[in-house]
Amino acid sequence: MPSILLFNKPYDVLSQFTDSSGRATLADFIKVCNVYPAGRLDRDSEGLLLLTGDGKLQHHISDPANKVQKTYWVQVEGDVSDKALEQLAAGIELKDGMARPAKAVKISPPDIWPRNPPIRTRKNIPDSWLELTITEGRNRQVRRMTAAVGYPTLRLIRVRIGEWELEGLKPGEYREVRVR
Repeated sequence: MPSILLFNKPYDVLSQFTDSSGRATLADFIKVCNVYPAGRLDRDSEGLLLLTGDGKLQHHISDPANKVQKTYWVQVEGDVSDKALEQLAAGIELKDGMARPAKAVKISPPDIWPRNPPIRTRKNIPDSWLELTITEGRNRQVRRMTAAVGYPTLRLIRVRIGEWELEGLKPGEYREVRVR
């Protein structure tokens, strides 16, 4: 039975095990051999990253054809309108083509860890939180989607991939689970 590591990737950590520039990588946190990320998170994004040594499972999770749902908490600049939520739910035209429709809802600020360094804030511009669920994984897709509807992303935390959730993991922590 294969296993998978659920890792809470901190901000400013690369989703790889080596870096010739000396930046923080997965190797600084994960001491398990022969596991590899199933997908990735950008350096400036946080949250759930799955790792496994099972090639079939890794492919299943990361292949967009399988439409595995990924859920994010997204802090954006501005007070998100209903129109923007409707646009996200209908699908957004991006430079690399139409993004599939997303589930987009406005949420209360989640009870999460502080980010280091903190996000930039502006006194005269409010911010809002969204829960956004997508079934693709294009480069910087969530950030491009929120920007396309007029709300730049300030903070991005992935909280779920398929059946696996971030719940209970602090930044830099991981746990191993068996997969059926």
